[in-house]
Amino acid sequence: MTTTGDGAREPDVLAPHEEPKGWGIAGVTVVSLAAAFVVLWGISQHANLVMPAFLALNLVIAAQPLQRLLERAGLPRWGGMIIVLLVLYLLLAALVGMLVWALWIAAEEIPRYQDKFVELYEQTIEFLGRFGVSEDQVSSSLAGVDPGTVIGTVQNVAGQLSSAGGQLTVLVIALTFLVFDVPGITRRRAVIARQRPRLADALSSFTDGVKSYWIVSTIFGLIVAVIDVIALMIIGVPLALVWGVLAFVTNYIPNIGFVLGLVPPALFALLTGGPVDAIWVVVIYSVVNLVIQSFIQPKFTGDAVGLTPTVTFLSLVFWASVAGALGAILAVPLTLAVKAFLVDADPRMTWFSTFMTTPDADAKRDRRRAGKLPPPR
Repeated sequence: MTTTGDGAREPDVLAPHEEPKGWGIAGVTVVSLAAAFVVLWGISQHANLVMPAFLALNLVIAAQPLQRLLERAGLPRWGGMIIVLLVLYLLLAALVGMLVWALWIAAEEIPRYQDKFVELYEQTIEFLGRFGVSEDQVSSSLAGVDPGTVIGTVQNVAGQLSSAGGQLTVLVIALTFLVFDVPGITRRRAVIARQRPRLADALSSFTDGVKSYWIVSTIFGLIVAVIDVIALMIIGVPLALVWGVLAFVTNYIPNIGFVLGLVPPALFALLTGGPVDAIWVVVIYSVVNLVIQSFIQPKFTGDAVGLTPTVTFLSLVFWASVAGALGAILAVPLTLAVKAFLVDADPRMTWFSTFMTTPDADAKRDRRRAGKLPPPR
């Protein structure tokens, strides 16, 4: 402020060379949001290519401990890479084979229960009509739910594998190139560590989280699937092995995967054994999920992944809307990648990390950065 001769104060006017430069926080925010929208739109439009390639990157990262083990055993690097690639191919073949088998069996068996499904459908309409709502209103509300359509949809799933086949091709090709490019990636990471140590640390946290997430999710998914299959066989629910495969696959979907794996066997238990069997299925699935997936599994993944439950759920909803089913399965690794490049690598964004991760995860990363923990190998 300047003072005039009569004592009045006038606002200071900056000289042209003193005017503030830059876009300001509003401009930066608008441009950042626009850039993010363009990137997300591009991912959604090319999800059939981007998501399988990112899944391949995840699998290669998860297989790094095996490759290092083979090299320490004296195997040449190229030999270890070939063995790792073959192992990944076998795992993919086993998973795809299980899914195709489950879909095939379901497509053959489910039509046998169509009459019972229609009967349950009609009983549900009659039951809901007893709660002050006329049967006509219930029928009109559920008019679009045709049991025949539901059965037909399940049967047609096995015949809609062309898109999945294309994604599988991209996945296999990306796996091949990435496995043989691992030595180059290691050298580039060493260069980054010298020039941008914070970015290198963020990438290390990302790879640690990805390895922990996939390895632990696979192990506990198998445990949950075996327990579910045994329980369903004891109860007498049909297609127990099919629902076990479903439970294993949906274990990779955070938060709501349990519900997706529960509904079909509970419905078939209701159709074939009545409400008591359905309640037993719900109780057993809920107990297994509560004990293993809610208490035990997070202890193994929490230190490395460290995302809060809220962030995990929101990332599931967000990435599923952007990239579909593969986006839901890859929600946690995708969020870890965004966190590594946009939050952990930028010291100005440290405050934002406190909203995304648990305090223990941040403390562990900070101790490693300070040299109190050895860097991840």
